[in-house]
Amino acid sequence: MGLRSSRRLIRSSIGVATVAATVAGSIALLSPQIAAAATNTFTAVADTYVQDTTATTNYGTSTQFVVDNSPVRKTFLKFSVSGLTSAVTSAKLRIHVNGTGGSPSGGTWRAMVDTSWSETGVTWNNQPAIGGATLGTLGAVTASTWYEIDVTSHVTGNGTFSIGGTSTNGDGAYWDSRETGANAPQLVVTSGTTTTTPTTTTPAPSGDPVLVGAGDIANCGTAGDAATANLLDGITGTVMAIGDTAYPDGTASDYTNCYGPTWGRHKSRTKPATGNHEYHTSGASGYFNYFGASAGTPGKGYYSFDLGNWHIVALNSNCSVVSCSAGSTQEQWLRADLAASTKPCTAAYWHHPRYTSGASHGPNTSVSPLYKALYDFNAEVIVTGHNHNYERFAPMNSTGGLDNTRGIRQFVAGMGGTGLGGFGTIQPNSQVRNSSTWGVLKLTLHANSYDWQFVPEAGKTFTDSGTTACH
Repeated sequence: MGLRSSRRLIRSSIGVATVAATVAGSIALLSPQIAAAATNTFTAVADTYVQDTTATTNYGTSTQFVVDNSPVRKTFLKFSVSGLTSAVTSAKLRIHVNGTGGSPSGGTWRAMVDTSWSETGVTWNNQPAIGGATLGTLGAVTASTWYEIDVTSHVTGNGTFSIGGTSTNGDGAYWDSRETGANAPQLVVTSGTTTTTPTTTTPAPSGDPVLVGAGDIANCGTAGDAATANLLDGITGTVMAIGDTAYPDGTASDYTNCYGPTWGRHKSRTKPATGNHEYHTSGASGYFNYFGASAGTPGKGYYSFDLGNWHIVALNSNCSVVSCSAGSTQEQWLRADLAASTKPCTAAYWHHPRYTSGASHGPNTSVSPLYKALYDFNAEVIVTGHNHNYERFAPMNSTGGLDNTRGIRQFVAGMGGTGLGGFGTIQPNSQVRNSSTWGVLKLTLHANSYDWQFVPEAGKTFTDSGTTACH
């Protein structure tokens, strides 16, 4: 019997006492994020600008809109909001600077009362008034970058809403209009409130630590990362960002403009792992610079930490960059780290899945030595990403065989926000799959067991949950 197994038997014989408050013999737990909130993205139905030196010219079909003070140029945006069934709790205007449009000032954006103007009819001479409350002011803006303005005070429900932009800076900011397609202005509206519903169950609620997150996250071209970041707002605990955190290339700009406005607000409690897109930037420097010490040593990207009775390991599965092979520095570090741990339960996460049924990326054999080391030390859970979907496997040994005695349960949790992907050949021991729902995987780490729960984006109903004892 190995040292780690001996420790577990000793702990089991001593026992772990759990104290809980009960009411009339039952326990009331609050289930987070019931789907009473919904996030919808609306693209502009009209956008244009006017210019003082061309007072009769209409720019409604232009691929850009501009805020400037030399010449003076003003912008008008219009959105039609429909289908909301509850009160607006958040509204964000998202606009994209075009490839040459960086400026020291992104302009001041105000609410407008007039919604009757026509995109193809507005000129300087007949422009509607921009006289409403200030919604936001942007400082310096960078070319080919998304920016976000909170317009919740203006967008109050279903209806038509106009927003105007101006600038006092003579170096104008040039934004992509709706004629560009993918970079069209967006209005991201969340309606309803996140509620909790009491349910009677056991065991008792606890203050046990939570590990929550996903991979394949922030892409300025989708709204999924905003939806999953909203989920994190209501879930306490340590956030695992499981690779491909900032698309497309993990640059400093990708983190500032795509990851920062959404998952970035949880940066202080995030423990990341690197994916392949981070290495589109040499040495994954954008990733390591953004997360700092939380990402481990640059050039390695693997590290460990403890949460309650659990030992957690974050690994680097870019095996062509940081070797995962048996005897490699990373694999030997992992074995030594696991041997030194005194915690009875262990979880690990990295980007590339050893087992997956995803259509885009097949099972990754390069990480097999990491999986085997964890199996040898009786680990409970591995969470991965890479395929943009959700999949749960039954506990398996290091060669993929069903092992309900001491096997590791692996999850693919690549539904963090970028475009979702489907499934191909279903692999042995795959138990649950979903490819249509963004969400996060929540692991509640009890003293000698864990609960898992797939928490779906607002408005979706798919979920998956269960509990398993530690080995």
